[in-house]
Amino acid sequence: MPQPPIWDSLWGFLENDTNFYYAIGFLTITIFVVAFVAVSLISSVDLTQGGFLGIVVGFSMFMLVFFVSIFAQRLENEE
Repeated sequence: MPQPPIWDSLWGFLENDTNFYYAIGFLTITIFVVAFVAVSLISSVDLTQGGFLGIVVGFSMFMLVFFVSIFAQRLENEE
């Protein structure tokens, strides 16, 4: 079965380590957002409670550090 042409460009993008890390980061954010929406739709928990707000702020800070470290690694490799 022939592969669609998008696979060639996708694999070309993921051959670089930093691009792979960026893709993993965006996948992680997508999974977090989908899970957060699913929990908010299924349960009757108030989203403005400290627990949910703390999780969102903590996860956002973690992902910020993740992406800054990838960017710093990319700058380091350019030197």
